[in-house]
Amino acid sequence: MNVTEAVTSRRSIREFLEKPVPLDVITRVMDKARWAASGCNYQPWEATIVTGQPLRDLQAKITSTPPQKLEYDWDAPKQEEAYKQRLHGISRGMFDALGIARDDGAARMAAMGRNATSFGAPAVMFVHFPRLMKEPQWSDTGMWLATIALLLREEGLDSCFQEFMAYYATVIRDFLGLDHERTMFFCGMAIGYRDPEAPVNNFVRERVPLEEQVRFVGF
Repeated sequence: MNVTEAVTSRRSIREFLEKPVPLDVITRVMDKARWAASGCNYQPWEATIVTGQPLRDLQAKITSTPPQKLEYDWDAPKQEEAYKQRLHGISRGMFDALGIARDDGAARMAAMGRNATSFGAPAVMFVHFPRLMKEPQWSDTGMWLATIALLLREEGLDSCFQEFMAYYATVIRDFLGLDHERTMFFCGMAIGYRDPEAPVNNFVRERVPLEEQVRFVGF
């Protein structure tokens, strides 16, 4: 698989097969991802990857705990209509694929609640870093995560980025033995093999036309 194929075939998977992720494969991916770019070579990212019974134990704690107040805000873009419409577009595609009506609030909440168990993924990466890291280092962590997602595709694996997990930052830090004062919990990343037959993994996604995002000057 070349880079273009990895980029265009990557998507947020919300239904995984019950197929374990081999340790040698995930280790190979993470070892390559160390070469992701970072400003000043700080390499700010840290992570813990959990599978098997420990993952089930952590998910039991998450599902039995009320969500907490978020330590950072990912909803701010909804203040502008253009971004709000992009969110609505992807949500509409997802819920239509799941056969959930717009006015079925209970079913929508149940579908979103599957984030807590990472949509049945056999492995989940919990991403964290020291609180002293600022916006540039958050950006670097995003580049690292994107690199991992593409390397997973190269191995035939899939993923789903889960900022939703930030609702359970305290539970996750406790379970992983992370210092609450030092450590900022960022997100989860579901890892596994996609269910190719699941409609939620196959609905059409939209992307903004290139000319709305990029200008070319001097060419």
